[in-house]
Amino acid sequence: MLRRHDLLRVRPDRWPEMLAASPGAHALTGEPRRLVAGWAGRGRPVVVRRRAPDDGEGGIAVGLPLPPSCGKLRVALSLPLGWVAEAVAPVSVSEAIRAAPAGWQAQLEGAIATGERLAVRPALFGALLWQHLTGLPYLHPGSDIDLIWPTPPMARLPGLLNDIERLNAAGPARIDGEITLADGGGVNWRELHRELRVPGGAVLVKSMDGADIRCTHTLFT
Repeated sequence: MLRRHDLLRVRPDRWPEMLAASPGAHALTGEPRRLVAGWAGRGRPVVVRRRAPDDGEGGIAVGLPLPPSCGKLRVALSLPLGWVAEAVAPVSVSEAIRAAPAGWQAQLEGAIATGERLAVRPALFGALLWQHLTGLPYLHPGSDIDLIWPTPPMARLPGLLNDIERLNAAGPARIDGEITLADGGGVNWRELHRELRVPGGAVLVKSMDGADIRCTHTLFT
């Protein structure tokens, strides 16, 4: 089952045809066009996203985010299943920590320690992930640390959310990201932390099919 933020590599021999079918890719010029043209040939993945109304039928909705030097463009693509070369395993914090600024090291090491203590290893998305995967300069002074956390057993969830909140407060980077639910949906950790403490609390859950509001007491049953 594909989920948002999953990474896939595309067969390089199919890449030009895939780009030709994308209005966003077709409109690129200059450096963005050069980067995108050679993307699959360099083994760089695309990321699974939610299907948009104009994506049409069939294929996997994927995206390709370009670095800030290219205007933070996000190219929407549709990937036929047979053109997938392979799935890419989620990238852990420990794999990518060397690509992070020195000032982030304590926060990232704290996330690793929390994951080990609670047996819920976080995976990366966002700027740090793409800088690690591509070697291109995605990070800038305002970048967040974007993490995806698997849902721990219910007894450990408050501890996880408290740890993330402490890491966020410690700075210097803002900790963003989601807790992944059993059905593949994702809920913002900050919103979940707040609403779990409110009687009748509700959160926005994002999934491959869209987004909907759910009561917090229904999320883990």
